[in-house]
Amino acid sequence: MATVLFCPVTFNLAETTRMIQVARALSPDHRAVFMGYEDDYVDLIRDAGFDYISRAPAFTRLERDQLIAFDQGRTLKNPYTEQVVSERVATERELIREQGAAAVATGSNLTSYISARAEGVPLYYPVPFALTEPQVRQARHLFLVDGRGPMARLADRLATAAFRWIYTKAPLAPRPFASVAVANGVPPLRTISSLITADRNLLTEMPWELEGFTLPDGYERVGPIFAHIEAPIPPVVEELAAASRPLVYLALGSSANRDLAIAAAQALGTLPVNVIAPISHYLRGGESLPSNVHVTELLPAHRLGGLVDAAVLHGGQGTVQTACASGIPFVGMGLQPEQTWHVRLCEQRGNAIAVSPKRVGSPEFVAAVRRVLTDPGIRAAAEEVQQAYAGADGAAASARIIETGL
Repeated sequence: MATVLFCPVTFNLAETTRMIQVARALSPDHRAVFMGYEDDYVDLIRDAGFDYISRAPAFTRLERDQLIAFDQGRTLKNPYTEQVVSERVATERELIREQGAAAVATGSNLTSYISARAEGVPLYYPVPFALTEPQVRQARHLFLVDGRGPMARLADRLATAAFRWIYTKAPLAPRPFASVAVANGVPPLRTISSLITADRNLLTEMPWELEGFTLPDGYERVGPIFAHIEAPIPPVVEELAAASRPLVYLALGSSANRDLAIAAAQALGTLPVNVIAPISHYLRGGESLPSNVHVTELLPAHRLGGLVDAAVLHGGQGTVQTACASGIPFVGMGLQPEQTWHVRLCEQRGNAIAVSPKRVGSPEFVAAVRRVLTDPGIRAAAEEVQQAYAGADGAAASARIIETGL
């Protein structure tokens, strides 16, 4: 029996659930162990039946918000001090040895990219294609600029070229990742792309999402991976699904913010629909939301097909893939280039409409929701995408690749 150590960022919902799905797909001949620093979604790991080991130092809520802003390209400030990086690498190396881990699977837990290599253990990264090095090097447009006209496309192409150099060439990785890597006998991580490039990068995409791209060594497609939260569907969802009004699912993952959640709920409140919204983690209490918006905790979104008529999503790959696999047309509002990429590809496929998050609450946003509810072409495209997803299992493919290296 070999042990695989899973190291997600445990305040990132999509990343945590992606790791859970891969761990579930491992052969029972192997053992999956999770480790992390923050406790936001640790219950999901334990509820799935896996051992979880908590380590320090953990980031504060303010530091987590700063990391989300860093991930979304809104700031270069980050909480990765020399002390934090050094302590995390040391504790991860110790844990790899203590558990006898034969492989490490990670997401954006950046210190894994030092600790696994320092211990000589293969590092696997199930990851969306957007913002990987081959995507940034080859894409003409990364959707960094809002707008759809010729001038916007020209501006985006120029911005993409500048971003390509910044991402793949400029030494903008936080300095501790270079110094701590060298101190641990690992080549220094100096560029942003080097921070999140593993030994085996497992692309969680459908075939058409990689058309026109060439994958270098170390990259391979495995297919979609999205959350399967084992929880009952609340009675309110089934009650609203049986009502005469259409039912809209509002999901903003863990990378949105309170203002966006409230703005989206208020806009949906103007429509003759019912809304089921797992956005309680963004609300502080006392907000006055429209009476047709029903706030819940996290839902088993993979089981909402046939119950909801449309969705409004933040564009994270997990929520997007869940909608695609469930045949649910959606309005997507990417909060960062990776998320915008996911939504725009679905828009090109015909099962979604992309709207800038800056336009939430505008007539454009409301009209987009109306259209995904009523346009038969969008609904037909959603059904076609759902059929294409049938049988696709990126978690199982990832598990088999990891197992071949054990």
